[in-house]
Amino acid sequence: MVYLQINLKIAAAKRSEAAGIYQTYKAPFLETIKGAQSKELLVRDEDVQVLHGFDTTENARAYLQSELFTADVVEALKPLLDAAPDVRIYLAA
Repeated sequence: MVYLQINLKIAAAKRSEAAGIYQTYKAPFLETIKGAQSKELLVRDEDVQVLHGFDTTENARAYLQSELFTADVVEALKPLLDAAPDVRIYLAA
């Protein structure tokens, strides 16, 4: 399993809106993105994290270039962000 982790700095007052964006794009992600296996929203006091599961590193990287990510998800989240997202890809051992 490969994980694409995206940490988002979003103020507490805007997190419910961010959760709505997550819900809007979860099904399209799982149904249309090659190799997509899971998507979870994790909330901490410090930030919000979206953890995406993929079958390969290549498919995780391809998602970051997809229209769903660049045109839809990124554009919807832009007004909510307090800082640039921290994006990382991990291979589960």
